[in-house]
Amino acid sequence: MKRSLLLMGLAALAIVSCNSKEQADLIIHHATIYTIDSAFSKAEAMAIKDGKILATGSNDAIMGQYASSNTVDAGGKFVYPGLIDAHCHFYRYGLGLQTADLVGTESWEAILDKLRTFAAEHPDGWLIGRGWDQNDWPIKEYPTNIALNQLFPDRPVILTRIDGHAAIANQKALTLAGIKAGDKLVGGDIEVKDGQLTGVLIDNAVDLVGSKIPAPDAKQMKAALLDAQQNCFAMGLTTVDDCGLDYNEVLFIDSLQQSGDLQMRIFAMLSDAKKNYDYIFKRGKIKTPFLNVRSFKVYADGALGSRGACLLQPYNDRAGHYGFLLSNPEHFDSVAAVIAAKQFQMCTHAIGDSGNRTILKIYGKYLKGKNDQRWRIEHAQVVNKDDFKLFGAYNIIPSVQPTHATSDMYWAGQRLGKEREKGAYAFKDLMDQNGWIPLGTDFPVEDISPFKTFYAAVVRKDAKGYPKEGYQMENALSRQDALRGMTIWAAKSNFEEQEKGSLEKGKLADFVILDQDLMTIPEDKILSTKAISTYVGGKEVYQKKQ
Repeated sequence: MKRSLLLMGLAALAIVSCNSKEQADLIIHHATIYTIDSAFSKAEAMAIKDGKILATGSNDAIMGQYASSNTVDAGGKFVYPGLIDAHCHFYRYGLGLQTADLVGTESWEAILDKLRTFAAEHPDGWLIGRGWDQNDWPIKEYPTNIALNQLFPDRPVILTRIDGHAAIANQKALTLAGIKAGDKLVGGDIEVKDGQLTGVLIDNAVDLVGSKIPAPDAKQMKAALLDAQQNCFAMGLTTVDDCGLDYNEVLFIDSLQQSGDLQMRIFAMLSDAKKNYDYIFKRGKIKTPFLNVRSFKVYADGALGSRGACLLQPYNDRAGHYGFLLSNPEHFDSVAAVIAAKQFQMCTHAIGDSGNRTILKIYGKYLKGKNDQRWRIEHAQVVNKDDFKLFGAYNIIPSVQPTHATSDMYWAGQRLGKEREKGAYAFKDLMDQNGWIPLGTDFPVEDISPFKTFYAAVVRKDAKGYPKEGYQMENALSRQDALRGMTIWAAKSNFEEQEKGSLEKGKLADFVILDQDLMTIPEDKILSTKAISTYVGGKEVYQKKQ
């Protein structure tokens, strides 16, 4: 009898003890959790409720204080804040998944072979492809559209270069756009050879043809966004900065997020167009748990690979050619004045040292010294040695994409010359100006993988391990700083560091479980890292297939 009473008492005590614990929706335990707090501290367990973090700590502390019907034993695996891509083209990437993929093609002939196959599988409408790069070909020159005209005389074709700043179109597409030999425009080139159009279009000239392509319908838009989301979640990405959208695209994204179909958090930059200014200034900034609209994406110049980047001195491999600004400086100044007055964020693509200097000086005019406006220069790719200090003087944020360095390093010296190249892809020098730097990929210009971003930032080699000693290693980032650039610093560049970017009490429970520890694994293992599972607001949105 006494023994029975004792057992009943112990059971009752256990129930009381269990009930005394705070209830959580999810507990992750026996993990190596990188919180990315100010001390870069680690934890073993994490409790989550209502989509936010209740606490992190040791296994004993969390399991002793919290109870949940949903617990995950991480088996010692590695937990990081949900990764943030501070510069990409999420929606355009999704649309690109429905077109001919020309990434990695090693010759013009290989592209034509791919197009024949793609055209047979997609027999109607425009033939669209993207991803070619003449720098990867044996003959590193732009092609002509002669073969495209022969293969597709009655079907419009446009094939965009990997960086989006050049394209080749067939005659049918050029005719629809009304383009003729000898046409001129600001911020772009229409290439002509022997008096004939070659089909090659640079920067603003691409839009002349692009504007004639029928807009995707709602079904295509939804498919593009959901396809992009699936691929991002598989990489551990939980927030993306989509750089350059029209307001109607943003509203469509918002509708999918509100319905629960789209669970990717998106920091959306509106494109530099009157309709977008008119809409958002009338409505005001948009902030939901999944969408943040408070900035504009402006283009100063083109890309280095297509020689559209605006340089202070001529290209080393093209005499007398400086590249060009895509608009007159007066345009950038007027845009900056309006954005500053409305207290929005200005984010400007600038590649060449002249493009960067132009924008830095205009920013300085309106920022007027130290500030917390967080105006960004996207890419900040080639910076004159005398201009680095302007980033710090006006708290201008350089938003960089490390894989650009390891993609461009094969030919960047040819474009710039060795001395000027030293001021290119200078991530450490740029970070030192403000003490922090956000990192992105620029996908689909580069690969979507954040692990390639991390590798390129820290090791400064490409996926083949080239060069052996790393590229301009004086500008490599530490592993800690690279991880911060993909989490808390990326969040800070979006004014979101109080809600995401680290795994701390009260913040969103966005996190990824990886199979390897980015902080300790050998360099040659970084690129093999895989996401085991990805969580947004404490809910699993991706799980790696066994």
